Amino acid sequence: MITTTTNTIEGYPVKDYLGVISSEAIIGANIFKDLFAGLADIVGGRSMTYEKVIDEARTNALNELTDKARKIGANAIIGIDLDFETVGASGSMLMVIATGTAVRIEANSGGQL
Repeated sequence: MITTTTNTIEGYPVKDYLGVISSEAIIGANIFKDLFAGLADIVGGRSMTYEKVIDEARTNALNELTDKARKIGANAIIGIDLDFETVGASGSMLMVIATGTAVRIEANSGGQL
C-alpha cells in the first residue's frame, strides 16, 4: 500500500476517494524510561529511550491506519497527518493520532502499484 503525506501520488491517478480514516496509539512511559531520559537531560544528548517510544507509537498508528484502509478496499492513503500529544495526569503517556484519506488509485502504465 502506498502511503504519503502529499495529496497526490505522481503517476497514479485517484479513481475513488473512500473517506477520511484515523487511528490512535497511546504508549505509556514508565519510571525506568523516565529515569534514563532524565540522565540524558543531565549529561546532555539525545534521549534514545523516548525516541524509541515515539517511534513505536508512530509505527503502531500508521500500521493501524493502513489496516483500516485495506478493510474498506483502499490501495493507498494520501494526505497523512501525524499529531503527537502527551496525555495522562502527569503527561506520562504519549498519544499519536494518524489521519489520512483512503483512496483507490489506478496502476501506472506498467500495471504496477
